[in-house]
Amino acid sequence: MKFTRRTLLAAASAAAMLAAPLAAEAQNLPRNMRMVIGSKSTGGDTYQNSAIVAEALSEKLGINIKVDAVGASEAFKALGRDKRGTTIMIFHDQSYLGNLYGVSGYDDPFANYAVGPTVAINPGNAYLVPADSPYQTMEDILAAAEAGTRVRVAIQPGGVSEIGFSALKNAAKLRAPGSEENIVAVNTGSQSDKNQAMWDDLADVINGSIQANEQFTQLDPSDEKAMRFVWITARPGTLEQAPEAGMGGTTRDDMLSYASPETSVPVSDSEDFTFDKEFFFLFNKDMDPEVIDAIDGALAEIFEEGQIQERQKAAFFIPNYLSTEDARAHLTQKRDTYKTVIEDIASGS
Repeated sequence: MKFTRRTLLAAASAAAMLAAPLAAEAQNLPRNMRMVIGSKSTGGDTYQNSAIVAEALSEKLGINIKVDAVGASEAFKALGRDKRGTTIMIFHDQSYLGNLYGVSGYDDPFANYAVGPTVAINPGNAYLVPADSPYQTMEDILAAAEAGTRVRVAIQPGGVSEIGFSALKNAAKLRAPGSEENIVAVNTGSQSDKNQAMWDDLADVINGSIQANEQFTQLDPSDEKAMRFVWITARPGTLEQAPEAGMGGTTRDDMLSYASPETSVPVSDSEDFTFDKEFFFLFNKDMDPEVIDAIDGALAEIFEEGQIQERQKAAFFIPNYLSTEDARAHLTQKRDTYKTVIEDIASGS
């Protein structure tokens, strides 16, 4: 059989397509994608995590993906307008918690958008007290509420910051019905606002994070900005995946001592409340399913290769890839669990 230059080129092209099937799929993708995120900060965990994922996807699919920190409201609007697949989104549990709390601009993401794969967990959601606080543990805080002492908790209402506060009120109610009224919210904005509320003696407890607040836990206790962790909401199984050295001067074992079951904030008579802040994709609900499949397939290969996990762990994220199908089932169940906690508090039952 005689091989012409044309047939040789065709054979080489076919072999390349078989060797890199995602590159073939990428031909159907927009060459330029905008990845909007539910944060306006380019220094926060949402941007940091999204940038790691966007870079890996760009390289795998051979397209350009730009992370755009526009904030939740604008991100959802941009996603809702674009059926072509040129706009995709990464956000975290705030996307459905905001809806459950009735925050303006938060539609039900499961009804109005297509929930996609998960990519990472930030295990750092935490609650802290001043270094000189009389409250050494969460048990002390719940006991104080039971004794009639008003405990002020600084949060950013309507999402990840508030869900632990709701769980704390629920735990107080389980322990001594009526004592939950002594767990009161001090509604603030960003993490710096919550920190300042503590320093101005406007809050006894604040919601924070390992990443943002660990540095203050290393200060001399006499420093007016010094803090102590009292609760980390992540599941122990999540924290156990963190580097043994932990972060800063707080080791992984230290972190585990602030998490369930060592630190117990009950959500029922038999179960502690836990919360992992998970990052996942959101797509326009009318977007071509083949585009979603291409992104999902690329992520599966990226996580199978293993390099992205090292980058995530270096930034204190826990790698957490779940396919679109598995992620939707998992996040729906998670939403329903926290919906019950929120409704129980709202109804006073």
